[in-house]
Amino acid sequence: MKNFLNWFKNSTKIKRWMFLILVGLVLACFGFSKVLSSDRLGFGDLLLIVVTFVAGFTCFVLGIVYIQRRNLELLIEKNNVNVDASGSNTELKELVSKNPIYERGPNIVVIGGGNGINNILKGLKNYTSNLTAIVPVSAYGEPLAMSAEELNLNPVDEIKSSIVALSPNSEDMNRLMNYTFINGKLNNLNFGDIYLHVMQNIYGDFSNSIEKTSSILAMVGKVLPVTLDEMNICAELQDGTLVTEKSKIPETVSSKVTKINRVYLNPSNCRTAPGVLEAIQNADAIIIGPGSLYTNVIPNLLIKNVSKAIRESKALKIYVSNIMTEPGQTDDYDVSDHINSILEHSGEGVIDFCISDVGEIVPEYIRKYNLMGSDVVNIDTSNIRSKGIRLIKGELAVAEGNYIRHDPDKTAKLIIELICTDLRFKDKHNDEQYMLLNSKLKEENKKAKIANKKAKNLKENKKDRNKEEHEDRVKRTSKFSNKYKDRIESIKESEKTRLENIRIHEKAKEMIDEEEQREKEEFLKETYSKTKKK
Repeated sequence: MKNFLNWFKNSTKIKRWMFLILVGLVLACFGFSKVLSSDRLGFGDLLLIVVTFVAGFTCFVLGIVYIQRRNLELLIEKNNVNVDASGSNTELKELVSKNPIYERGPNIVVIGGGNGINNILKGLKNYTSNLTAIVPVSAYGEPLAMSAEELNLNPVDEIKSSIVALSPNSEDMNRLMNYTFINGKLNNLNFGDIYLHVMQNIYGDFSNSIEKTSSILAMVGKVLPVTLDEMNICAELQDGTLVTEKSKIPETVSSKVTKINRVYLNPSNCRTAPGVLEAIQNADAIIIGPGSLYTNVIPNLLIKNVSKAIRESKALKIYVSNIMTEPGQTDDYDVSDHINSILEHSGEGVIDFCISDVGEIVPEYIRKYNLMGSDVVNIDTSNIRSKGIRLIKGELAVAEGNYIRHDPDKTAKLIIELICTDLRFKDKHNDEQYMLLNSKLKEENKKAKIANKKAKNLKENKKDRNKEEHEDRVKRTSKFSNKYKDRIESIKESEKTRLENIRIHEKAKEMIDEEEQREKEEFLKETYSKTKKK
């Protein structure tokens, strides 16, 4: 009974639709009773019966439709409520815990590497669990040597970073995955590397071990290596120089003061890892970037059939542009230069939308980046639109320590708004997926509005406090100022006269020095002339 009464709380917003259904029933019953009770029906009576019956039926149907929509919205709102120790949750919460609604969210594939896409993943996991991160790795699943005396582990930093980003508690998972032992036989070894090595030994296949990790660590989504084949990322520079080691590309570009012409893989026929092409084909949205353009983003697109699968996909194809340029890779690049490089390596049709940051960045951070040879990526709107790509702008930049990153929540929100717009364009207003996303967006907008209001209030309160403190200081000094006003003015005037006298004295001294210098020069000139005549 208590759970039933919870439906009538103001926060549920269901009573209005129940009332609409009741009104519809009353009107329909009135029209029907009018037919039964009347012996003769005139034109006016017939018109009244038809109008009341149609109005009642319409109210009844609308009430049913909107009460179902509100039920879905309640599922989203209640999904974030944790079960308390007393077990006093409603049946609705229990239903949500058994059937997570985010499993019905959009299928989103994020392609790239590094901190860039990890921030995107952190934001998107709040809207859907159908997330797939496709990343390059530095170890491609070959057997790793291990003995009691020595552990030889190849790093898989991109995989670990994506696991951290998709974990329910990213902060604690980051501490765990990046923990380095400081003593004993495991000294200088990383826990994340050891964990992935053990998983590979248990399940026998690197790709399979990563897939199992998703369920073991309760990740929101999954991580896929783009390939299991060993590969090397190489670059050809504009002056013809070939760089065959990924780590030396930025250094070589900077030392030769040139730019990258193209990057390529060696060997060039690397196969996609299991599940990569299927994820792209089933995606509702494909996100490319942000990240190091030539070493984290484009190499994924060079793997066999990846670019082709993206071009043939009907998903929304979104490129998230970097906020800052990267020394040795994208020096002096505009947004269109990033897009051109991607299209040149993967072909036309892999980007529909481009998301770029237009937020204000604290000048101190820009100066720090400038010292490292980096600068803000310029948004050249006309060049972007000339390629048939729609530009989406937003205030996305946020400071993380000493670095500028994409704000996870704001960037994810912009991507989800794009998906919702696409669903509306396809007339899917009543689609379950659209209603879930739209309700979540409204909830996030409401939270952001409350947070902005609190921040504004705090700012105004601080301003008021500063004003009050200033008035107090003025008030404390006003009595002294009134009493000794004449004396203070006299002191100020005397100080002014003293400074003026000093200035006159210095000017006179300069004039005397100049006159002495002139006389000295004339004396030397005359002496020189006399000496020359003799």
